[in-house]
Amino acid sequence: MKGLFMTQRLGEEVLEIYGSPAALSFDFFNGVEARRQPTSGRRSIRCGIYDAGTSSFKHNCHDLLMTAGNSENMRSLELSKRPTKRTRKDCSRANKILSGSSSEIMDENLWKEFPEDLFEAVIARLPVDAFFRFRSVCQKWNMLLNSPSFSQECAQKKQTQTWFYTVSHSNGSMGSIYDPSSKKWYHPTPRLLPKKRVLPVASAGGLICFLEMGERNLYICNPLTRSYKKLFPMSIGVVSRVSAGMALSNLSTQSGYKILLVFHSGEYGIYDSMNNSWIRPGNLPSACLPLTLNRRSQAVCIDKTLYFLRHNPDGILSYDVENGIWKQFAIPAPHHLTDQIFAVWGSRIMLLGLLTKNAATCICVFELQKMTLLWKEVDRMPNLWCLEVYGKHVRMTSLGNKGVFLLSLRSRQMNWLITYDARTREWVKVPSFMQPEAKRRQLLYATTFEPCLSALP
Repeated sequence: MKGLFMTQRLGEEVLEIYGSPAALSFDFFNGVEARRQPTSGRRSIRCGIYDAGTSSFKHNCHDLLMTAGNSENMRSLELSKRPTKRTRKDCSRANKILSGSSSEIMDENLWKEFPEDLFEAVIARLPVDAFFRFRSVCQKWNMLLNSPSFSQECAQKKQTQTWFYTVSHSNGSMGSIYDPSSKKWYHPTPRLLPKKRVLPVASAGGLICFLEMGERNLYICNPLTRSYKKLFPMSIGVVSRVSAGMALSNLSTQSGYKILLVFHSGEYGIYDSMNNSWIRPGNLPSACLPLTLNRRSQAVCIDKTLYFLRHNPDGILSYDVENGIWKQFAIPAPHHLTDQIFAVWGSRIMLLGLLTKNAATCICVFELQKMTLLWKEVDRMPNLWCLEVYGKHVRMTSLGNKGVFLLSLRSRQMNWLITYDARTREWVKVPSFMQPEAKRRQLLYATTFEPCLSALP
């Protein structure tokens, strides 16, 4: 027991002299201290001798070079410089930093040695909402959005979040952004776009496509960086009856994107950002006509293929953006289901709608079975909430993507905002998104987008 105590005490002394165990390891049984260094078959070892009789530890020993795997093959080398013992001031300073002393952590002398080239790499990997808080630290960090190297760092980060851009009746076309992970609303001011009456109609890769009401103008905007560009109009059809879809040409907007406009007359056009031009291939195949698309539900994209929900007959209309191929699938809608929208979750296609039968009302979630092309119910709103809306004439506005839905339930007696996460099957009531001047909180239009600081219009 006494020998064990002395060994433990010896270890404490060694740690005090040479620093944390992350920098070294000590073999108490052989009296050898090995510093961790990159090696190629050999390792440098510092030797010390412990005298149990005098309870002393001798540091002035020779360096040894030992071939890995053969402890007998050793030869003596020159004496290396003995590491110096840390002063009490340094030890006290390190202890304060480890204990969380804010004054020491923010010490200018401590952080001035931090490599400048690592700042962008570290900040680019912060959560998006945290980045906007840190922009106020200094002017240099505030200008990071204009840095090409910072954009490249952000582009390497995989986007896994889904945010919502919403427009409500209460504030005209002034948009609000909701982050479901932090359950926070953001209200961009001033307006993202110079026009007052613009509505979000599609999104991809951190960009949102806006349509100017009453005109044929389209705007592509990154709501985080507030950068945007106006697309020249395509002289075709009546813009008030059009559905839009947006797909990336590759994994990011730097490789370009395409926008598909489908007019209910059967004509369609494609915008290619790389060529900055519109293509008018003509009309949809006759088998897809007459065309009645569900304008409540936005198009969704899986592997460069856009999917639209249609009625009369019920089903799905798809367009392969890369190969220019239209397909139609006849899929009967679930009975008594209204206010339908659909979304994607990985390679799955989800359908969500309001199921009303007699006086009972409930939100149901379905998944498309690819073998049978039928909808299968996989979840529904909690029973307690169903009882609260029983007997009320409820209408629903909703949207979703990547398995996350934002739902607006409203009637004369109630006005709810709800998020549903298909991954966790969690239903959550959303806090009010009312702005100071708002009087009502009813969704008019909305779209999902992936927050990305490097996305360029």
